[in-house]
Amino acid sequence: MSSTNTDDLGKLILRLSLGIFILLHGLGKLGGVGWIVGMLQSHGLPGFIAYGVYIGEILAPILLIIGVWTRIGALIIVINMLFVLGLVHMNELFTLGKSGGWALELQGMFLFGGVAVALLGAGAYALGGRNGRYN
Repeated sequence: MSSTNTDDLGKLILRLSLGIFILLHGLGKLGGVGWIVGMLQSHGLPGFIAYGVYIGEILAPILLIIGVWTRIGALIIVINMLFVLGLVHMNELFTLGKSGGWALELQGMFLFGGVAVALLGAGAYALGGRNGRYN
């Protein structure tokens, strides 16, 4: 296998794993975002922002999975994760979990995986193609 093929395969694996894991996380919110509305309002933010979770945890992961507008989808995931860290997990930012690892390992992987996909792009194994706009 050539270096280009393995690079593209690596990008595919990264895109699919990040997209699928965040999509599965977001599907649980299809039942409603009322608790997110309340949390946002308690921070002085408008409640309608809660519906952005559907963009960050449903739409953006789908873009990654299919490989269309991949970099935009990844940036949306990064923004979503920054909101999550800032509004939900700020008190755990410098905390270790029960097993000794960072308490926010999952959120960190989602955040930095999104940064990596935004920088690397979709690769050849994407509907948008390697050179597609925003891929």
